[in-house]
Amino acid sequence: MKKKDVIIIGSGLGGLECGVLLSRRGFSVLLLESQAQPGGCMQSYPRRGMDYDTGLHYVGGLGEGESLHDAFKELGLLDLPWHKMDAEGFDRVTIGDETFCFHEGYDEFARSLGERFPKEQEGLKRYVEMLRHCDDDAGQNADVNAWKWLHEVFSDELLINVLSGTSLKMELRKDTLPLFTFAHGNSGFIESSWRLQGPGNMLATKLIDEIRACGGDIICGAEVTELVERDGRITEAICKNGESYEGRFFISNAHPAATSELVKESKVMKGVYKRRIGMLENTCGMFTCSLKLKEGALPYFNHNKYIYSNPDVWSLPERGDCSGVLVSARVPEDGSEYVRQIDLLTPMRWEDCEPWQNTTVGHRGDDYKALKKRMAEACILLAETQLSGLSDAIEETYCSTPLTYRDYNHAPQGTAYGVRKDCNMPMMTVLTPKTPIENLLLTGQSLMVHGLQGVTMTAKMTVGQIDELTN
Repeated sequence: MKKKDVIIIGSGLGGLECGVLLSRRGFSVLLLESQAQPGGCMQSYPRRGMDYDTGLHYVGGLGEGESLHDAFKELGLLDLPWHKMDAEGFDRVTIGDETFCFHEGYDEFARSLGERFPKEQEGLKRYVEMLRHCDDDAGQNADVNAWKWLHEVFSDELLINVLSGTSLKMELRKDTLPLFTFAHGNSGFIESSWRLQGPGNMLATKLIDEIRACGGDIICGAEVTELVERDGRITEAICKNGESYEGRFFISNAHPAATSELVKESKVMKGVYKRRIGMLENTCGMFTCSLKLKEGALPYFNHNKYIYSNPDVWSLPERGDCSGVLVSARVPEDGSEYVRQIDLLTPMRWEDCEPWQNTTVGHRGDDYKALKKRMAEACILLAETQLSGLSDAIEETYCSTPLTYRDYNHAPQGTAYGVRKDCNMPMMTVLTPKTPIENLLLTGQSLMVHGLQGVTMTAKMTVGQIDELTN
């Protein structure tokens, strides 16, 4: 095979975005994907005539002048069928018997919550100003503890939990979570929030089509097992099936620890680097319960519901526990007023999955099935406190655990958000695209920021490194 300018390992969002940006610059690009289907957490899976999403539920900041607009325009993603969510409550947080609506727009967000918490109006203004400027300096507030900062700004514990209540899309840890991570996980959605009217794999398909239109290619079933170094540079990727691919630059969308292990022998990537990367802790995984509902059983709701049984949303879940759940509805594709698909998500510890860590998909046994059944029932029970009649509306249920994410996406311990960022060790845990090997770069959620916006920002940084090396 002809030598490529850039070989990208993994076709998750970061890998696909790098592929588009580089192929448009005229680089010859090849993506190597270990699975049968590209897309990582952007892919969907079919079951009985319906597609179910694995990771994409909503996106923030797509409006003109907002944080993700220009990047998505450059990637050709703005013309997908985006559906704007309720401006007067795109996210609704229920703690106990009270529900709080998150309004679109920073000023309106602060005003509406200020009406519920009149003594905290100045703090809310300070909070939204922090969110407005969280992109001004990449990495700012990486050494500031989010939980402590919130308690310095606000005195009302309920408001702190409300502001943190939409953060099931990150791992809340009182001792380590940087304010930088917390801000990026919330700011774009307040600008504006959007759902796809259709399966999440439309996003991946759009990027794949663009790569191929620019002359690039993607090979599935190509699991990279080794990156060969010669004279201080990676020269080829060797796959499990024996095929090898030569390249000038290599980008890994895989976990940084998994990437370093691919370099078997190196004069440049020292053992101390590999050990440091390998010792980084990972964030928790997620349990997902995807529900197919009966026709006409439940009206569509144009917002997310975050529902908590524990008033302290920062408390880590106990093993096998569901104390908080995100409820996300798929936009009806036929224009109906009724929803057919709902996803329920709750954090899940790896310890819950350890008894089956040496098993494979479809061969985990009855005890594992019982675990999924218990977790699904707990999620449905909590969701039903805000969705009356949900149980009777369910037609089919499909569940996944961190084991599922580990096996399909090669995510260590099924981590949902990659490497855990630690405000006490920002230089160690907030990674850059660079590795000790000049032509081997990283991309993806384990670097600076996770989530769709964070991965997109990181992909642009990775491509920027190649721009520097070639100019």
